[in-house]
Amino acid sequence: MINSLDHLIIAVKDLDEAEKNYSKIFGMPPVWRGEHKELGTINSIFNFENTYFELLASNGDGLGAALVDNAIDQDGEGLTGIVLGTNNLKEAHASIGSAGYLVGDISDGEGSNLGNQAIRRWQNLFLPPELTRGLFSFIIQHTEGELPISKYQASSINKLDHVVINTNDADGFINVYQDVFKIRLALDKFIEHWKKRMLFFRLNKTTIEVIESKDEEPANDKLWGLAWEVRNIEDAYQRLIKEGVNITPVQKGIKENTLVATIKSHTHNVPTLLIEHLGK
Repeated sequence: MINSLDHLIIAVKDLDEAEKNYSKIFGMPPVWRGEHKELGTINSIFNFENTYFELLASNGDGLGAALVDNAIDQDGEGLTGIVLGTNNLKEAHASIGSAGYLVGDISDGEGSNLGNQAIRRWQNLFLPPELTRGLFSFIIQHTEGELPISKYQASSINKLDHVVINTNDADGFINVYQDVFKIRLALDKFIEHWKKRMLFFRLNKTTIEVIESKDEEPANDKLWGLAWEVRNIEDAYQRLIKEGVNITPVQKGIKENTLVATIKSHTHNVPTLLIEHLGK
């Protein structure tokens, strides 16, 4: 039912500043600078091999502006939403409804590029709290228009490796993401290094990594951070240092045959890791 992790949403106060900072981090400019007039938001999009990354700021009145403003008021700037993609939204709607969940109607969305007036259109399915579990999350199907392809260099980020979600209820998370959304659960393991249970869901060459800190509170999930793949982490490290970005020295990762470095600035409160998979 779910074919992709379609995109990630980062709420920011100043779109110009955030766009400049992430252009430094990613090593390339955004492919889209646009607006959602009916939602009261403006956005800047960076496109990758397996997903896209949306900086979102309020620019007036509307549901989108209220979402951004509320997220920033509560938690500050940062990772705000995860959007799941499907090739058949009507089928997804019927499947979720048949599983016993109350879902609303499919809605239409539209965005325009301020640079060349290009239009993209899509349909959304917003989910009930039993499925979002505290996250801002919805399902999308793109219907018209495409994002331009990015040009990658050896030092630029080319792919989302994984997104990290914290949960207090791993079993409930499995019930939603595996049983309802039909996303493949690739690993369910207790990791001794962290003394925590971890889940790995895989789709469109990326991973949803879920870390459980169990408690007695109602089921709740929260987006935490992102890990980005680079083809050459030493080149990326040197480029970021020259750009004035604070980044830790490259070191061996916990996962075998990986090198990692953590970006400490310019991220607008998004914990950010770079990773190179050796031998690819």
